[in-house]
Amino acid sequence: MDDTEQSRRDRDPEGRARNARPRDGLGRPLPYGAPGVARQPEGVVRTGDETVREAQRLLDAGMPFHAHEVFEDAWKSGPEAERALWRGLAQLAVGLTHAARGNSNGGATLLRRGAAGIAAYGDGRPHGLGIRELTAWAEALAGRVEREAEPVPAAETAPRLRGRPDGPDAADSVR
Repeated sequence: MDDTEQSRRDRDPEGRARNARPRDGLGRPLPYGAPGVARQPEGVVRTGDETVREAQRLLDAGMPFHAHEVFEDAWKSGPEAERALWRGLAQLAVGLTHAARGNSNGGATLLRRGAAGIAAYGDGRPHGLGIRELTAWAEALAGRVEREAEPVPAAETAPRLRGRPDGPDAADSVR
């Protein structure tokens, strides 16, 4: 990359490269000037419960890419003992993002990787998370994505992070 091309790169106030292009609900870049979805602010420190609530809101809205960013903040700023949990949840959200974009191979791979990452927390319910249900949801969705090899609707297939208190568990929501 030459100096001219480097100087045209989008940068944040600290000078780090940051793509300023607007994005759609699945995090895909749109042309400059196009209306996009508001981005998640980076580096927000939340409690575990706040992280789960915000991520669930975004998942329910069909915005798994944005939920991934919320989990990534927790992964980077949370206690060491929970980093694998938040990383695994971020991978689940990215897997759902890829599946919704129609990338069946990437979606299935990341869903399974995320499920494996959170499996160690399966005997507990950290922050009220239904680890066993989420793991089952991810495995079932990965299989569906591979079988159907077409995009899945993100909002319709989004997991309930804390399970469904009034209905089926997260694993039952895969259609």
